[in-house]
Amino acid sequence: MEKLTTLTGLAAPLDRANVDTDQIIPKQYLKSIHRTGFGPTLFDDWRYLEPGEPGMDHGTRRVNPDFVLNQPRYQGARILLARDNFGCGSSREHAPWALLDYGFRVIIAPSYADIFFNNCFNNGILPIVLPAAALDKLFSETIVTPGYQLTVDLAAQSVTTPDGASFTFDIDAFRKYKLLNGLDDIGLSLQHADDIKAYEARRRAEAPWLFSS
Repeated sequence: MEKLTTLTGLAAPLDRANVDTDQIIPKQYLKSIHRTGFGPTLFDDWRYLEPGEPGMDHGTRRVNPDFVLNQPRYQGARILLARDNFGCGSSREHAPWALLDYGFRVIIAPSYADIFFNNCFNNGILPIVLPAAALDKLFSETIVTPGYQLTVDLAAQSVTTPDGASFTFDIDAFRKYKLLNGLDDIGLSLQHADDIKAYEARRRAEAPWLFSS
């Protein structure tokens, strides 16, 4: 998992509340268990003018010019601004996979669905909770300022705007440690690889019948 320390990136405003995981990545794309390849179908129903299916060449589909992520000024956005209850609905882990594959590393919203919130951390996305009034400021400034970038400093737990305004956010210390060091649960376990190998060797010597074919 890629480390996340400080990120300065273009912000994109998705000004909708209660965005559920089926809107983030529709059900027909859940057949794959690979974590990559979902970026082209992120927000599929809003992004394109006709229904999509797995295996299609999504580069040839007609895009919806009214959808925010299709606007040229938001191409390459790394930070997504959202509204209340982002990621509600089913628990599909494909939702953060699609957001990450598209290029988002940070989401900022007033609230999230619990399972989606946890899944973000497990997949290297930082979901920041800020008050609704702070989101109102960020939305309004993003919309009126082309090229609007935010700086997210995970160590300092801050979000800074181009004019120097700063908002602090809370984060669990262990989750912060994992993101700063680029560690998912498997990565945490592999930090103890030598101890695990030593234990397995000891058990093989103590109880060889457990390892016989």
